Amino acid sequence: MRVGFGYDVHRLVSGRPFVLGGVTVPAEYGLDGHSDADVLTHAVIDAILGALAWGDIGSWFPDTDEAYNNADSLKLLERVVDECDKNNINIQNIDATVVAEKPKLRPYINQIREKLSQTLRLDIERISVKATTSEKMGFIGRAEGVAAHCVILLTE
Repeated sequence: MRVGFGYDVHRLVSGRPFVLGGVTVPAEYGLDGHSDADVLTHAVIDAILGALAWGDIGSWFPDTDEAYNNADSLKLLERVVDECDKNNINIQNIDATVVAEKPKLRPYINQIREKLSQTLRLDIERISVKATTSEKMGFIGRAEGVAAHCVILLTE
């Protein structure tokens, strides 16, 4: 068994969509980044890569490479999952938490879990996605950014 932890954070900006777990959530501000800035999917990718000691999302998909400009993060996750399959690595479950003051994410959680389930090729009952706030403290509390944490269990 291998356990991995992933973390990501992105700034909120105007003029960008708010993509989370492959779902575009209606919001006044979106997430800034080279790709679609899907903070949750990035945390999942880093959790997988970390568990396997395969580096991190930046080494696999560098923000200096134009090929990843505005990239769909679920496609990046799919590439990592393909590598897991090639190496007989099985994803057992994920537990993720998104920290954001707004928008309210509860109405989108099941849709996000479904998208991740399809991409990870993992039963939805093995995917936990939670949302919380930072109680108006820090950069997240001031609605300047969003963070995501993910723990994953893999077996070989």
